Amino acid sequence: MSKHFNEPSSVGCPSILFVNRVFPPDKGATGRCVSDLAERMAAMGWRVTVVADGCGPSNAPPGVIVCRTGGESPPDAGAGRTDARLTVRGYLAAAVRLIQRALRLPRHDVVVTMTDPPLLACAGPLIAARHGAASIHWSQDVFPALLPVLGIRLPEPLMRMMEWASARALRRHDAVVAIGRCMAGRLAVGVAAERITVLPNWPDPRIRPVPRAENPFRLEHGLGNRFTVAYSGNMGLAHPMDAVLDAATLLARSDPAIEILLIGEGRRRAAVAEAVERCGLANVRLLPLQPPDRLAESLSAADLHLATMDPRAEGLLVPSKVAGALAAGRPCLFLGPSGSDAAAMLEGCGQRLAPDDAAGLATAIRRYARDPVLCAEHGARALVVASSWDAMAAARRFMALADTLRRTRLRGASVLPGRSLPHA
Repeated sequence: MSKHFNEPSSVGCPSILFVNRVFPPDKGATGRCVSDLAERMAAMGWRVTVVADGCGPSNAPPGVIVCRTGGESPPDAGAGRTDARLTVRGYLAAAVRLIQRALRLPRHDVVVTMTDPPLLACAGPLIAARHGAASIHWSQDVFPALLPVLGIRLPEPLMRMMEWASARALRRHDAVVAIGRCMAGRLAVGVAAERITVLPNWPDPRIRPVPRAENPFRLEHGLGNRFTVAYSGNMGLAHPMDAVLDAATLLARSDPAIEILLIGEGRRRAAVAEAVERCGLANVRLLPLQPPDRLAESLSAADLHLATMDPRAEGLLVPSKVAGALAAGRPCLFLGPSGSDAAAMLEGCGQRLAPDDAAGLATAIRRYARDPVLCAEHGARALVVASSWDAMAAARRFMALADTLRRTRLRGASVLPGRSLPHA
């Protein structure tokens, strides 16, 4: 074990502890977000430690210490497990391991818990008290409200107890970070608005536009000059696919040359694959989730992207697919609620449609396929939107919040400012 684990906090060096189930090379967007932030905060002079589950290797950036629990972490929620009891039991076990590991570490100035596993927020104040630290909960999803959307139905008394415990824990954190204004609105029901900071997630820094003619992914998959539409990411229960498949059926009749790629994993994938085969959709191709170092190629291989979200999930999550598509310089069609932050991002670089509007989706795809100028203009606008909020900008804002809380705690004060960090 590294000697750093037994050393006291460095004098004059602010320190921060992130607690999250996954960390690269583990799959999961939350792990990538922690890694991006940790790397940049370490470069800006913070002592950064991450507690993650499992016992595998960690792709720790320079200056970042990753402490693994040594346990066997459950698979991703969307990776195919259908037994809700096993899922809940596995995540509870992971939470216990993470909490125990975090409590044994040397003191840190700021403790950050996330929502993987769900309800880890309940342990944040306990861990922070052990460290004498300020406490931040970084809400990537809102639990337990999201559980029914994910197909996990618990007895009503247990659900009410979990809602009460979650609300009580969030009120005890010094600050809560929401990844969208819609999410901040949901959290403000139980948390004082001045303690909520809106800090949107950012695109994976590895994503960039790859010229169509030079794209190895297009060459590898024989896409040629065909107009290509892609859905890339989790096919989980919060992301309905029926309208996408119905639109593909309409396009197979009217515009069979349009290629549709469905890239990713998740609990809906098997049903999607079965529907594609049953309907004989020769214009649809299913591909596995692409490794991170190929994201730029795979996302740029499409001329147009798709993203979906269950309306019940509005304010409970913000799909990351939209930001990834825009970072690749591609327009995006979003089938989801109009109040979602994902819909707000698409002004001038895409379109929001109702989640069940298959005919409207097919029409929108045809419009882009038949108007390359429009597609290029919206792609250029997408890059402008994506470049306005990146990992470094997010790290600076997060660091400013953490430092304010750290200094406030050092002064012995209890009133903590809340801020909204705009996503231009």
